[in-house]
Amino acid sequence: MVKRFTLPKCGRLCQNKSFQAVYRSGKSYANKYVVLYVLPNRSAKRRIGFAAGKRLGPAVVRNRMKRLLREAYRFHQSEIINGVDLVLVARQPLVKAGLAQVTKAFLELCSKAKLMAEKS
Repeated sequence: MVKRFTLPKCGRLCQNKSFQAVYRSGKSYANKYVVLYVLPNRSAKRRIGFAAGKRLGPAVVRNRMKRLLREAYRFHQSEIINGVDLVLVARQPLVKAGLAQVTKAFLELCSKAKLMAEKS
């Protein structure tokens, strides 16, 4: 069976109050490109949200940054533990970064936050 790298709607944070809860109560980890907020949830699901503030540039640039973050997460979502809400916030150096740099930065933050699942 082929492994599918999809990001279903039930796996995303969509409402502002969900984002605010993660910002307020979650723990943050940062590097040059991304800030990762982590909040344990009561379900067995892992949900994620992506954010890019208006200071980073026009909508085209912000949407590109969110697409890069989404791709980095999508390919490695099976390696991350369940039962957490995550928010990835783009930083200014991400504007000039490529997918490889973003993926490396994302995986660094996940290992720093101890979100990587044990390999069996």
